[in-house]
Amino acid sequence: MNVASLIAASRLVAQERAVQVTAMNLANVNTPGFQASRVQFSDWLSPQTGAAALPGEKQIAYTQDRATWRETQQGSLTQTGNSFDFALRNGGYFTVATPRGPRLTRDGRFGPLPDGTIGDAAGNALLDVNGRPLQIGAGDARITVAADGAMSSENGQLGKIGVVKPSDPMKLQAEGATLFRADTPTAQQAQPAVLQGAIEGSNVSPVLEVTRMMNDLRDYQFTTQLVQAEDDRIQSTIDKTLSRNT
Repeated sequence: MNVASLIAASRLVAQERAVQVTAMNLANVNTPGFQASRVQFSDWLSPQTGAAALPGEKQIAYTQDRATWRETQQGSLTQTGNSFDFALRNGGYFTVATPRGPRLTRDGRFGPLPDGTIGDAAGNALLDVNGRPLQIGAGDARITVAADGAMSSENGQLGKIGVVKPSDPMKLQAEGATLFRADTPTAQQAQPAVLQGAIEGSNVSPVLEVTRMMNDLRDYQFTTQLVQAEDDRIQSTIDKTLSRNT
């Protein structure tokens, strides 16, 4: 494969990644707490030191998929009236206990499990400020949660919802649509703002994502045509050379 085809191939790989990320965003438009992802491309410069290198063409720029980052702005809030639905009006994340260890999330759809533990739809327990599962008793019927996360019932205080802030949000590793693994230290949010009876929607804008998808597909098709045209040119050159030598 010649240099032009290699450059185009690197662009194709990057565009394929962009399409995958945009498709994931579109698939989670209605997923509570989902945060849209974006890809960041950069040039990977390859020095040309051979004798065949032309003046002004001492480097070849390949496209490199450098990183994927998330947009962390808050999604829209929807009132549900459910006592175990919680939304965060400021930054921060809830912490849930999974079989793989603690994970962060902004998906505030919780409910009581059979043993009284408050957990998410997957059965992961919601943790308090001390990293322990929050629980309610059989006699706790009216659950209220203050803005600072303090949870109470008619029988008294039950605990305080932990709202943590990672030291570097960009280093959170996504696990599925709404869970994140924190590979950097976390600390309790200084002034959490928990809203009971509401959930946060995704921060994905469907119109913008569809526009991005159309642009990504158009760029992918254009680059595919370029690769095909270069392949046809090479094949034509080979055929003419063989024809002259026969």
